Amino acid sequence: MSSEAKVLMAGQGPEGWLGSLGIRLMISGSDADGRLTLIEHVLKPRALAAPLHRHSREDEYSFVLQGRIGAKLGDKVLYAGAGDLVCKPRDQWHTFWNAADEETRLLEIISPAGFDKYFEEMIAISKGGRPDPALAAPIRERHGLEVDSSSVPTLIAEHNVRFG
Repeated sequence: MSSEAKVLMAGQGPEGWLGSLGIRLMISGSDADGRLTLIEHVLKPRALAAPLHRHSREDEYSFVLQGRIGAKLGDKVLYAGAGDLVCKPRDQWHTFWNAADEETRLLEIISPAGFDKYFEEMIAISKGGRPDPALAAPIRERHGLEVDSSSVPTLIAEHNVRFG
């Protein structure tokens, strides 16, 4: 970690939106000597965060701060509320959604670091909405992320959520 002690105040840190998923970078890979990235996500009510996807390099841990999330991890569907931790190992197909009628907040711990750069790049090409698919594909490839966009209609129907 950086040798400098500090407090990241509420509302500080780079922020942006990818569809219904809010992203606030709290600890970057460079802040943590490449060991981890910490992101705060805000997810709008009844919103799907992403299509089914898998990471080839990172493990993800979602700690729910407020609300309730649903998560598809491989063939399992799980639910987690405030104070619960969801573990999503690398190379496993997964996604998550807000299973509540109010905003959900969670901390996303990603290890090792590096995926913070993915979020920065995607926010830059999205301008608060959905990214241009032609621009997003090389970014996903560069960061070892595989996405199954065809999963979205089924996820929407099965979990009563919307996407984007």
